[in-house]
Amino acid sequence: MTAKAVQPAWRLGAILAAATVALDQLSKYYVVEILRLGEARFAEGQGPIAIAPFLDLSFVPNPGISYGLFPQNSEVGRWILIGLTLAAVIFIAVWILRTRSLLTSAALGLIAGGAIGNGLDRAHYGAVVDFLHLHGGAIRWLDFPYLFNVADAAISLGVVLLLAESLIAKKPALEQSHGTG
Repeated sequence: MTAKAVQPAWRLGAILAAATVALDQLSKYYVVEILRLGEARFAEGQGPIAIAPFLDLSFVPNPGISYGLFPQNSEVGRWILIGLTLAAVIFIAVWILRTRSLLTSAALGLIAGGAIGNGLDRAHYGAVVDFLHLHGGAIRWLDFPYLFNVADAAISLGVVLLLAESLIAKKPALEQSHGTG
């Protein structure tokens, strides 16, 4: 395969990573600096902002990783997470450069962009800025107790795309192995 044939795959990943970082950081800037969602708003009794019957804008600093796991309340821990994020982004970037699949490149671009966005939060704010809260409204058992952000959504979508591609890619191989012959 020529170099030109491979370029669109890595370019798509790079474009999606850059777009994810931009959208993520703009949304967090808006929530933190323009809306000033944070501890002061809740201390004044104002609470979250309802966007839809199932979605609120709120603010929770997340010093850990997904779902608040492994919280790092020290500078050393925060910088360890930043270092791990940087290592993961380098690994993903190499994977993007090597893949020929547009779907894989897109998925990895979303994951890398989300990782970079959350890493920038850790460096700038000391924790990841989570502000989207999906909930069931009056149906309490539909409540999603975690807050997330654009970067988290991009990472989740990227993982789903990678899983979907792996299932699609394996299906023909399974059909061939069960063929008559």
